[in-house]
Amino acid sequence: MLREPAKKALLAFEQGVGLRPERIAECILIVPSASIAVEALVRLDDPTATSSTPSRGLDGRGAEIWSWKTLDGLQPLTSPDDNADAEAVVKSDPQIARLLKERYGIADVANQLICDTWACHNAPEHLNHRRLMQGFLYLKLDGKYDNEYAHPIDMVPIVDLNLGKVVHIDMYDKPSTVNLKSVNYHPSLMDSLSHRWRDDIKALHVVQPQGPSFSLNGTELSWQKWRMRIGFNGREGLVLHGVSYTDNGRVRPVLYRASLVEMAVPYGDPNVPYIRKCAFDVGDYGFGLCANSLELGCDCLGHIRYLDAVVNNAKGEAVVIRKAVCIHEEDAGIMWKHWDCRTNHAEVRRSRRLVVSMVSTFMNYEYALYWYFYQDGSIHFELKLTGILSTSVAPQGEDDPPFGVRVAPGVNATVHQHFFCMRLDPAVDDMEGGRNLVVSEVESVPLAPGGRSNPHCNGFKMVETELLSTSGAQRTHNFFTARFWSIKNPYSINPISKRPVSYRLLPAASPAMMSHPSSLVARRALFATKQLWVTPHSDSQRFPAGEHVVQSNRCMGLAEWTRKDLSLRGTDPVLWYSFGVTHAPRVEDFPVMPVEVCGFSLKPDGFFAGNPAVDLPPCRDQASTEQLPQQHNHQQQQAVQAGAGGSCCLLLSKL
Repeated sequence: MLREPAKKALLAFEQGVGLRPERIAECILIVPSASIAVEALVRLDDPTATSSTPSRGLDGRGAEIWSWKTLDGLQPLTSPDDNADAEAVVKSDPQIARLLKERYGIADVANQLICDTWACHNAPEHLNHRRLMQGFLYLKLDGKYDNEYAHPIDMVPIVDLNLGKVVHIDMYDKPSTVNLKSVNYHPSLMDSLSHRWRDDIKALHVVQPQGPSFSLNGTELSWQKWRMRIGFNGREGLVLHGVSYTDNGRVRPVLYRASLVEMAVPYGDPNVPYIRKCAFDVGDYGFGLCANSLELGCDCLGHIRYLDAVVNNAKGEAVVIRKAVCIHEEDAGIMWKHWDCRTNHAEVRRSRRLVVSMVSTFMNYEYALYWYFYQDGSIHFELKLTGILSTSVAPQGEDDPPFGVRVAPGVNATVHQHFFCMRLDPAVDDMEGGRNLVVSEVESVPLAPGGRSNPHCNGFKMVETELLSTSGAQRTHNFFTARFWSIKNPYSINPISKRPVSYRLLPAASPAMMSHPSSLVARRALFATKQLWVTPHSDSQRFPAGEHVVQSNRCMGLAEWTRKDLSLRGTDPVLWYSFGVTHAPRVEDFPVMPVEVCGFSLKPDGFFAGNPAVDLPPCRDQASTEQLPQQHNHQQQQAVQAGAGGSCCLLLSKL
């Protein structure tokens, strides 16, 4: 994929004081016969070329290798092609076929065996130098749409991708009984279930007769006062660049760049064969490589604009993912309201939000990623977790699984956690990309009771502490004190408060990692042990668990960057915000999960001179109707009709 230009060079170019940044391609080469991987950087342009006279063609002729590095002891991320290859190896392996026949009586491997292939976490030491994938096996019964996760098998093979063979198998000593009762969700199999389609749902349409309020020029998205560029790559998926808000005609930066940069999903079963069950989905597989092609009228509603994404397969060939990113707008409830009891007059404004989203599938799980932009300058990020539980078969005689819950006969859904890490490069009112910003922690503190300062013992205040160094900026949330973090610009002062303009990072509830600190997953996912890390900006510091995560036994990324207690003053701070959920599965999560939601918010704090949404014009939705009872008061009906049209603020004054 193309490497993003260095931040300093890109800012200089955008401000008209620098050359057009050169294009550099990042390439990963794997030599299976030698079991080695190489990371190469290829220069596609002459760095002295102008914007109108690039020295090398877009077809790559004349490109030159700039860097060539063997990845000693490291493995690059796996691709969808690797997953397919590993499954094919498992299904064609004679030892697997023999064990399936002997242990479970499964003979039709080609049609009945499903193998979900995952990167191999905590691989056997004697195999860890190889390029490995592990497989979780399931039985497919009622045709191709049968839910195989209702039929797990207690065998976990490990595949050497370079050799194309199974090199290790973990399994229970005594085979467990494979569940043969189907638990399905596919429409074609509904007849086999006890439920029927609901017949009491009436149509609900999102209609925009004048079209949407946003516009798209290439990848530059404009919506009311918001501006941004939409990026996409195979590893991070959706990336936001240059997010700004136009305030009284002045473009004010908010974010230089923002994206989801890593995940960690540890599972809680400590027993063989599931001891290696863990996923770092961004670093293992690529959030963008696993993106869905979205469906009109299903994934997003309303007047939709889609963006295609271009990634590459294992051969380096371009692959187009149609409709990978969805852009639309939604009603978001009330933005603000007040009823004056003395004049009997109400003012209310509806809130609308811009939504930029994508969905990725990693075997059984779906992660739906949403950026929401609001008219008051707020930003909210949300991840919706859905899909199907990755199940396992309970050991023989175990009726109540100690590390999960039974969701079908003999089928265990294991307790697990999902941790997400965002890389937020803020630029709060700073045309230099955030170079001058300061990050501080703010929380409420009660005053000491009694005395002159608090004679009635009711006093409390907000206390702010600047985060001065990388060690001091490793923070956790504290909901007892309403803790949040402030990203402020000391060189831009609010005209009302006389304080630096800022944005608040508002955390949501997030669990502690349950795996012991000495465990490999806790060491690799160090980012998940705190909610906030702050580091000086560096173009090379992109991924908090390291550039190459697959099979890594090293503490890379944030562990290395924060080893020295570096000062954060004047360093263009980057925030690494981690959050997540503990998924204690329920029977109601099967056969397919209702969404679980987690995320965070960024809210202006002294960024504006007042409520920026006070300029929303009064309006009433003419398509809304009132469902009145059959016997209703004639006077009430007249009042409702009298309030029709115009502004919502008219209604109460007319009653």
